[in-house]
Amino acid sequence: MAKYFDVHPENPQRRTISTVVDNIRSGALIAYPTDSCFALGCQLGNRDGLSRIRSIRNLDDRHHFTLVCQNFAQLGQFVHVDNDVFRAVKAATPGSYTFILPATKEVPRQLLHPKKKTVGVRIPDHGVTQALLAELGEPLLSSTLLLPDEEEPLTQGWEIKERLDHLVDAVVDSGDCGTEPTTVIDFSGGEAEIVRRGAGDTARFA
Repeated sequence: MAKYFDVHPENPQRRTISTVVDNIRSGALIAYPTDSCFALGCQLGNRDGLSRIRSIRNLDDRHHFTLVCQNFAQLGQFVHVDNDVFRAVKAATPGSYTFILPATKEVPRQLLHPKKKTVGVRIPDHGVTQALLAELGEPLLSSTLLLPDEEEPLTQGWEIKERLDHLVDAVVDSGDCGTEPTTVIDFSGGEAEIVRRGAGDTARFA
């Protein structure tokens, strides 16, 4: 059964955040809130967590996983960003955007798109997510909590606990979060290509 953590949305309890991060470091797969919607997350090198995300979401090897980063300095360790792209990404973060960029050697090979060698990155504008990332000290390997054959992501912590009780190890609930997945922008070819329209305004990339 999944552990259930009730976290204050604006002032996350430090002890609770620390306990969740201890679980992540011990190999846990968690469901957690972001500024777009709930996500599945685990530690970067957690192969079992990665395969469980693939299984829960029924994903193939061409799916772009996302590294959810605390800040721009951390993001820059895992993707190559040239000056023009830097300015565009910097202006849109933190926020409900995922950017697909060429990965550095810091990214485990099993996370890369098999042909493009790219990975998704984002910096969320959400207090609980930021508290988890600050405590963890590294990005969370993540994917939107969108179940196969369902058009809408799950948005209620209690429902996630109910439906995924034996599939995830913990559910972090901080009340209302976003209900729409991130907007996905592919910069791997140098120009902005809108892959998915979601919570982030696409006008700046049109």
